[in-house]
Amino acid sequence: MRDGTALAEQIAERRAGMGDPRALLGELRRASVLVPLDRGGLWTGRFGGVRWVFAFTGEEALARFAQERARESGSAQDSARPWEFAELLGARLLDEVIPAMGEPAGIAVDVADPYGAMLFPPALGIVPEEAAVDAPARPVGGTEATRATGATAGGAV
Repeated sequence: MRDGTALAEQIAERRAGMGDPRALLGELRRASVLVPLDRGGLWTGRFGGVRWVFAFTGEEALARFAQERARESGSAQDSARPWEFAELLGARLLDEVIPAMGEPAGIAVDVADPYGAMLFPPALGIVPEEAAVDAPARPVGGTEATRATGATAGGAV
């Protein structure tokens, strides 16, 4: 298991318009990331119809997130309190956690870093097919259904 340093470097390259997206995804899969815990589960947020698991490349990035939360909430307690987190392999998040969520979900890395954040959406090639919103339609009850909307070939469900 590798720390998130190489992942942060790959993100910086990609955001600068360089680097290989496949190498970035591979680095996420190999990296150990920190995921804050909230009420016994992983800290997530919703945006654009997707549930995002917040993951951080290191304790410094997690601390920036805590400081940003404190600034937004107006409570110094958010940055001063100890933050519980799980250290997970990126591959485990992508291959096990995201599909188990039962809804469109992706990973948001270093979300408090305006120039270092990166989203890994629930798309084919990133998450398993059963968790990808762009997976091909599958027969359900004799009709074709899409994963993202639940609409059938005959109209909305």
